[in-house]
Amino acid sequence: MIRINENFLKLQSSYLFSNIANKISQYQEANPEAEIIKLGIGDATRALPPACVAAFHRAVDEMAEDGTFRGYGPEQGYRFLRDKIAEADFQQRGADISAEEIFISDGSKCDTGNFQEILAGDISVALPDPVYPVYLDTNVMAGRAGDIKNGRYDNIHYMACTPENGFVPELPPESVDLIYLCFPNNPTGAMISKTELARWVDFARQNKALILYDAAYEAFISDEGLPRSIYEIEGAREVAVEFRSFSKTAGFTGTRCAFTVVPKDCMAYDSSGASHCLHALWNRRHSTKFNGVSYPVQRAAEAVYSSEGRQQVRAIIDFYRKNAARIRQAMDDLGYEYVGGTHSPYIWINTKSDSWEFFDRLLEKAGVVCTPGLGFGTCGKNFIRLSAFNSHENIEAAMKRIQKAHGALRAF
Repeated sequence: MIRINENFLKLQSSYLFSNIANKISQYQEANPEAEIIKLGIGDATRALPPACVAAFHRAVDEMAEDGTFRGYGPEQGYRFLRDKIAEADFQQRGADISAEEIFISDGSKCDTGNFQEILAGDISVALPDPVYPVYLDTNVMAGRAGDIKNGRYDNIHYMACTPENGFVPELPPESVDLIYLCFPNNPTGAMISKTELARWVDFARQNKALILYDAAYEAFISDEGLPRSIYEIEGAREVAVEFRSFSKTAGFTGTRCAFTVVPKDCMAYDSSGASHCLHALWNRRHSTKFNGVSYPVQRAAEAVYSSEGRQQVRAIIDFYRKNAARIRQAMDDLGYEYVGGTHSPYIWINTKSDSWEFFDRLLEKAGVVCTPGLGFGTCGKNFIRLSAFNSHENIEAAMKRIQKAHGALRAF
């Protein structure tokens, strides 16, 4: 008989954002006249930059003629895009990354989940808490997590991110094999310094560990002294894989384009201790299971690096930053403690109450959707995440609603 992968049965309830969607649907059915403002999921709301749209159209026109038609492209991505990424995102910042080390994909969510496939099933995994659910759930699916007890899996090393440590996890007290880091952080919006990041790189080198570094929100960093890439840190090429995305920077959430950097110096080991190049292993996996991002989409992504594209993307980021600043102002006025919103589109707010109860109360009393912190881990149980991805008008309306309902929201 056909059997299932029983590790899927160990996943906790439904996926966070599916659960939120169900709650919104139930509320809307019960209150059909209510106008809901969604500040939960981090979905871009601004249109694609005009430079990207123009490039997209030109590429589609090419596909309409036999002489310029493109069939299957390279699974790793076209060189015209990989060259631009290598130069603009890494080499210009002093990071030694070549185009050959970049893999174009349809999303960082996919890549951060898929990369663990090429690693052994019995490795130890360290995750921040709170954390983007994909990191944890894909390791549960792979059988690394063990059994769940009191909301946590017994084989996962959870690294608490709290107000006491500035929401930057501390080094594990013992050796671990695989480490997930995300900065600017999702969900907290916290940022890491070069000095702090260098400690993680040194730890990974000493322990022959691998860091999976999610930098999907690096475009929101406003301080040039902060690292936009882990490869700005000496030695990171040996121990780190980095994930980037065009989704939140240029509005490619519905267009789908991202990339993963796997340096050729980055090694992992077999059971005998012999080293193997992760670049070659990922290339094999990528080529086997992925057919590549479409040519028009890659041309659109290339336009991000044009002079017009850079200006237009910066305007989009500034738009969301203005929203984040308005949310921070409202939280200051109401006396909430929070982090984020400076180098990130997310604001992580301490409600001093159960996050799912606060979610329900915020939806009921204000018609505003947040993301409950408990969905990101036990350390988020008293926090919510608000997203700056929306219009100025909706952000303003949402803040006024929250201020009006403030007394009811605090009444726990």
